[in-house]
Amino acid sequence: MADRINAKNAPKPVGLYPHARRVGNLLFLSGVGPRVAGSDANDSGVPGLELDHNGNFKAFDFEAQCRSVFDNIRVILEESGSSWDNLVDVTVFLVNMKRDFHTYNKVYAEYFKDNQPCRTTCEINALPTPIAIELKCIATIDD
Repeated sequence: MADRINAKNAPKPVGLYPHARRVGNLLFLSGVGPRVAGSDANDSGVPGLELDHNGNFKAFDFEAQCRSVFDNIRVILEESGSSWDNLVDVTVFLVNMKRDFHTYNKVYAEYFKDNQPCRTTCEINALPTPIAIELKCIATIDD
């Protein structure tokens, strides 16, 4: 049986899915983006992102998005009974590998200095909201 987990201090999912599911001592996180908890669909709620009335970028700070994604992951892990150090696999989705990979890799190295989970980085055409990064993670839970 898989327990569904919704973290109250993380941004709400943009669809009908939980933040995470626990199966045995494994925790599978749904895709997590940089939106700030409490933001809604009418406000991007993405750090470093400002859109004009047509939805075009007025301001864009990819490093701020990276840091926000990692903060959201940490909240979900901790509210699920796991921790940052228990991450074992990270899949990264970037909408622009050429522009953003260097910055992502630099920030990733800060956050994962000690714990070094397996990692896969993929470029995709788009994400469902105006974000430039999303992470999908697997962690363990110590009983």
